Amino acid sequence: MASLKDVAKLAGVSLMTVSRAINEPGKLRPETYRRVKQAIDQLDYVPDLSARRIRGDGNRVQTLGVLALDTATTPFSVEMILSIEKTARERGWNSFVVNLFADDNAEQTVDLLLAHRPDGVIFTTMGLREVTLPAKLLDKKLVLANCVSPAHSIASYIPDDEQGQYDATRALIAKGYRAPLCIHLPADTLAAGLRRRGLERAWREAGRDVEQLRQYHLELSGGDQSYRDCVALLERHFSAGRRDCDVVVCGNDRIAFLVYQVLLAQGWRIPQQVAVLGYDNMVGTGELFLPALTTVQLPHYELGRLAALHVIEQQEPRETVKVPCPLLERGSL
Repeated sequence: MASLKDVAKLAGVSLMTVSRAINEPGKLRPETYRRVKQAIDQLDYVPDLSARRIRGDGNRVQTLGVLALDTATTPFSVEMILSIEKTARERGWNSFVVNLFADDNAEQTVDLLLAHRPDGVIFTTMGLREVTLPAKLLDKKLVLANCVSPAHSIASYIPDDEQGQYDATRALIAKGYRAPLCIHLPADTLAAGLRRRGLERAWREAGRDVEQLRQYHLELSGGDQSYRDCVALLERHFSAGRRDCDVVVCGNDRIAFLVYQVLLAQGWRIPQQVAVLGYDNMVGTGELFLPALTTVQLPHYELGRLAALHVIEQQEPRETVKVPCPLLERGSL
């Protein structure tokens, strides 16, 4: 890899002149800048940003470090990472991502992140959850995205899951649905509790009896295979020519995918006979359902944007900010 010295030698200038060409080109004569630029291009020279950070170079580009707990490897929330990078670039910042997996040594991973000397850190997770923060991050410019840390007063940007489910439930009530079958995420997940609270609040405000709601929580301890429990559950409420509900409220779009298969296989028409409501707006799939799935949008892109701006703009508030989850009305409701 070419060095600063190689560029200076090829261009016939000093190291200081090359440094100025990179950081303050306006201070050089056009002909000198042209020679240095030509040498950089010829040698494919890449400035060593990490070295400039160590030297405390006042002209350096500032950097966002992203500690991604199961985030960057999933299609559900990868938009959060993309949004952070795009927002950083728009504001003249760089960004980099360090993945943290459930079986990783968290301390070593955090050391790797901090070795790059970021000017701010965003901690993200796949799926809204409570997190225990590594002690080495607590004195940094830190913000959380899609997670909260009850033990610390730190700015957090999370989906407003309760309001999202509330608005969606009000929409199905307004359309005349009276007998929902609700298949929630596991009861021990933060999102499941918030969404159930929103559903019940809307149902109660409509003058309905919450006790009469058919509500179930999946047990996903067995991983993706546990989603198949939906099949037996649906068969309790649907069979050929018989049903005891008019809409299935799904904890996420993956559940909705299984609901579609079971109902359509039994000959039920969606939404003419049974409606389906999802949650998440899983990337690239909502419009592929036939009919297209009505669902609630998880605001991953906005979570990333707001978290990045919090660091870049040096915002001071340290409370939890709930980001709206809009209803996307399509053909299934």
